[in-house]
Amino acid sequence: MLAPSIVFVDLETTGANPAFDRIIEVGIVKVTAGQIEYEWSALVDPGESIPPLIQGFTGITNDMVRGAPAFADIADEVFARIEGSLFVAHNARFDYGFLKNEFRRLERAFQPRVLCTVKLSRALYPEHHRHGLDALIARHNLACDARHRALGDARVLWNFVQRVQAEKPPEAIAAALKKAMKAPSLPSGLEATAVDAVPEGPGVYLFHGENELPLYIGKGVNLRARVQSHFAADHSAGRAMRLAQETKRIEWIETAGELGALLLEARLVKELSPIHNRQLRKNDELCAFRLVEGGEIALERVPLAGVPASELGELYGQFKSKREAHNTLRELASEHGLCLKRLGLEQGKGPCFNRQIKRCKGFCVGKENALSHDLRLKAALAVLKLRAWPFPGRIAIRERDEWHLFETWCYLGTAKSEADLHEAAQTRFDAAFDLDTYRILRRELEKRAGSPDILRIERHE
Repeated sequence: MLAPSIVFVDLETTGANPAFDRIIEVGIVKVTAGQIEYEWSALVDPGESIPPLIQGFTGITNDMVRGAPAFADIADEVFARIEGSLFVAHNARFDYGFLKNEFRRLERAFQPRVLCTVKLSRALYPEHHRHGLDALIARHNLACDARHRALGDARVLWNFVQRVQAEKPPEAIAAALKKAMKAPSLPSGLEATAVDAVPEGPGVYLFHGENELPLYIGKGVNLRARVQSHFAADHSAGRAMRLAQETKRIEWIETAGELGALLLEARLVKELSPIHNRQLRKNDELCAFRLVEGGEIALERVPLAGVPASELGELYGQFKSKREAHNTLRELASEHGLCLKRLGLEQGKGPCFNRQIKRCKGFCVGKENALSHDLRLKAALAVLKLRAWPFPGRIAIRERDEWHLFETWCYLGTAKSEADLHEAAQTRFDAAFDLDTYRILRRELEKRAGSPDILRIERHE
């Protein structure tokens, strides 16, 4: 048997995010010494409306949970039924994560030993590619009298384990259990419960060493899973291993969603400069190109750090250094027959290098005029053009119950309520352009095109 005492657990919920969604049904099958001791289930009032998709999927309606106990009312009973037993669930991170978050809201610890039957199936039946519950039911001919109801699905897991014990030798099951239940290898300086305390919602995490300043800052839509990935066995060499060895403490900041996490991560990395972060660090060498009309040289290189955000639409490229900018320009010159002297990449008399290898149409030797050359230059640069701010003023992007405020690609802050938003909307900010914020916001605007979550804000001077 897998363990002397086992609870097969399944939950139905209002959604897939344990940080924000809620449990609507709990089902438990308790098995002791290989025999069913009892079956138990309970509907739970989530304190919010059940989405129509979930109602159709589970058959659990708002009317059915109206008057049912809240999770806090049955927390003691659920805990008592699970305590001391091996917690078995299909895609166990989901069910365990929801229960852990419910207990965390009640300021209670919840740390059973956990076995995921998806991992167990993969370890025992590696020849198969699908290990979802429907696949297991079909492959092993398992009975299920109430699919997508908590107790019905919990019974399926018990039936699956019985089938495994009938088909596989004990030594194969023992090896599969060891593989399926292998915990991530934590750094020696971290307490065993450090990762388990990290929530499963979106946010930013900070790894600290001996000092207060962080070693590394990262973000994730599931903080615990992202933190655990740093300590996986396949990250056992190089920089990842050094980070793991130096980490003594984990801190985290929860956000409303992924956008908030991205913005917070970008800001904190620049402010705190963690030694293990290579991306997002403050870079004073960031630069772009601007076309110059009527001069001897067609382009000027300008630092992005000092350019007004309102002038971004006149610039081309986002380069980490002067060297990267010039290398990109040389590639464009070769592809489009441009003159290295007109671009300011070479000086002196005579033909440029590209002309000598027949990759310049001859501006440097009087064979092409500036207008013709610069029209081709402008066309070549089009793919690098920075986007002008597409709104007449400020905007706010809603993410759950928070509002992120922006103006001319600059992040102005996050409001926790509509009242805070209205106050911030009329406040003056001295925000500087940040390339990472620009990239984050461009992607977000493309993803949310036409969304009602983008609010245009009028300022009253």
